[in-house]
Amino acid sequence: MPNPEANKVTQWQLLLLAISFLTRLPVQLRFNVTGAHLNQASRYFALVGLLLGGLLALSYGVFQLLLPASISVLLMMAVGLLLTGAFHEDGWADVWDGFGGGWQVSQKLAIMKDSRLGTYGAAALLIMLLVKFQSLLFLSESLITVLSAVVIGQCVSRVVATSLIMGMEYVSEDATSKVKPLAMHLSVTSLVTLLVTAATLLVSLIAVGVLLWQTVFILVAVLLILRVILIRWFKQQLGGYTGDCLGAAQQLSEIAIYLTFVSVL
Repeated sequence: MPNPEANKVTQWQLLLLAISFLTRLPVQLRFNVTGAHLNQASRYFALVGLLLGGLLALSYGVFQLLLPASISVLLMMAVGLLLTGAFHEDGWADVWDGFGGGWQVSQKLAIMKDSRLGTYGAAALLIMLLVKFQSLLFLSESLITVLSAVVIGQCVSRVVATSLIMGMEYVSEDATSKVKPLAMHLSVTSLVTLLVTAATLLVSLIAVGVLLWQTVFILVAVLLILRVILIRWFKQQLGGYTGDCLGAAQQLSEIAIYLTFVSVL
């Protein structure tokens, strides 16, 4: 008979699984991964974002000691692409290719599944990277500001993206999609863990004087509005979401965070 204890994993193992799923960081998973495990690991996506933000902030801090701000920002962005394997950027490009090039839902899904990059996706990817670069370059006038923006951008954007799983239907023609296990549901425990991670980060930055309460209030309001827009957009286009939609949501949320910093600071 199967042993139920064999499928149980610790929270540390779930965190390692989340790191393995979202990044290219070398992680050893000493258990048989199931869809249920990946679904549970989604609660740590914000924590993985915090880890990525810390690594990017550290890389920028090193680069700016020797290089101009513009080059340091570019190199930091390159480090981010290497750390994640351009995981979310790929979803961003696929979404624009599918939504721009398809008329029916089936056509959009087929285009999004295609590994080739189309005109819509290429243009959207270029614009997105340029907006990120220009925003971070503007914020680099203050080292503390750009570092905090990067950390918040990486962490909180993944809260917004992952939260879309709750209350939306997963749609895909590919039954073997690697993101499908996440589509089962987002438990209340996972949602609370995501929110607590982001809230702890923001409150900590307020406590040390890096952020103002007013800035956090504006940032949260912007992201809540963006979340509503994303849900309506994905439902209008597909009737639900795909893994590419989550990637696009993360990228758009990250951009919104940087632009909010640019606007209020």
